[in-house]
Amino acid sequence: MGICISIASSEIHDQAEDQHHFHENVLYLTETIPSIGTHTHGSLYSKQGTKGLNQDAAILYQEYGIEGGAFCGVFDGHGKNGHIVSNMVRNRLPSLLVSQKYGVAKLEPTPESNNGRRPSKDLVKWKQACISAFKVMNKEIKLQHNLDCSTSGTTAVVVVRQGEYLVIANLGDSRAVLGTMTEKGIKAVQLTTDLKPGLPSEAERIRNCKGRVLALKEEPHIPRVWLPHEDSPGLAMSRAFGDFLLKDHGLIAVPDVFYHRLSPNDHFIVLATDGVWDVLNNDQVASIVMEAESEQAAARTVVEAATASWKRKFPSSKVDDCTVVCLFLQDKRHPSSLAP
Repeated sequence: MGICISIASSEIHDQAEDQHHFHENVLYLTETIPSIGTHTHGSLYSKQGTKGLNQDAAILYQEYGIEGGAFCGVFDGHGKNGHIVSNMVRNRLPSLLVSQKYGVAKLEPTPESNNGRRPSKDLVKWKQACISAFKVMNKEIKLQHNLDCSTSGTTAVVVVRQGEYLVIANLGDSRAVLGTMTEKGIKAVQLTTDLKPGLPSEAERIRNCKGRVLALKEEPHIPRVWLPHEDSPGLAMSRAFGDFLLKDHGLIAVPDVFYHRLSPNDHFIVLATDGVWDVLNNDQVASIVMEAESEQAAARTVVEAATASWKRKFPSSKVDDCTVVCLFLQDKRHPSSLAP
């Protein structure tokens, strides 16, 4: 499934009302600004693996917040109802984030941004809005009484572009990577940390909450989260929406949030679910995007490369769902300066 038909942003919330009838895996949205029209500088693509229903979801929302702004995100569902949860979060989070941002009244002191500059008050509001919106989103999922999310949920990695800054919010083990040009060619800069139970800080939090972090004998390289006294559910990420069975045992829905100030050397952002990163490294993905024949073809080209790599590296294993969003920061054909 490739890019679906764009729809008005006012319909996001309406679609979220009826999750059982809206399961397009990828969603492209734009606000048309009369003075500049609509310009697409990105693509998104999702491909079902061989494990069953595609539980991934993705969004690319152009002209989000301000002229030239953007919201992009990928969401990797898991469990019996993971496909419903990933779609629910994808449809609801953009509007929820805006409403939370304008509801932020008190600004807390913040450290410097990733590259040494103190963020503006507006960026601080975006960070607080991310944390608040993720909290509200998790609560809304829990309030869906006809939806069992005790062992179902979704990861989320979201990037909001506002002018020359990115705000990145990460929950789980999907990943965001920046493609930046150097003297030696395109280089990948990882913007997020894969939040898995094997990370010492994540494992410590889980164990402090009486959860267990153990790997199965048949997959010793994959630490999982388990209940204190039961061999269940064995979740391979340490943060997620949903999964309420583990919420008292260290699994949280609080995102890591970062800022990044863009430079003229930054060409694109790639967001992808772990099905891509399990078989392709950051630099491989950045090279594939840079060499793609067009912006519109970039996401699909990465997904197809990941699928082919799965078949080569793990011929006897089931292929994971693979989903990619590519947001270009400047015109791919004329990469001379940072786009407005």
